[in-house]
Amino acid sequence: MENISIEKAQSLVDEWIKTYGVRYFNELTNMAILTEEVGELARIVARTYGEQSFKDSDKNKNISDEMADVLWVLLCMANQMGVDLTNAFIKNLEKKTLRDKTRHKTNEKLK
Repeated sequence: MENISIEKAQSLVDEWIKTYGVRYFNELTNMAILTEEVGELARIVARTYGEQSFKDSDKNKNISDEMADVLWVLLCMANQMGVDLTNAFIKNLEKKTLRDKTRHKTNEKLK
């Protein structure tokens, strides 16, 4: 599959849910699932880049798959809550640019 937009990703998730998933889990369930998926990603990052050693059960997991799991649930939540993530991302980038356009460049801790 070639590169896809956020809008297309939201559409693909919606099509998958309607075809294979029966329906979206409710918002609270998806929030719990998102938290769980972020935890799984954190575990792999901690073992790959941090000081923790891998457990046997973690050795077959990979960061890209864990990130995709996080993205999947986030796309589900956006769909069921009526959030256009493309528009939300653009507005968020504009907000960050306006707020932080000089903040990080002048941060002595980053030099």
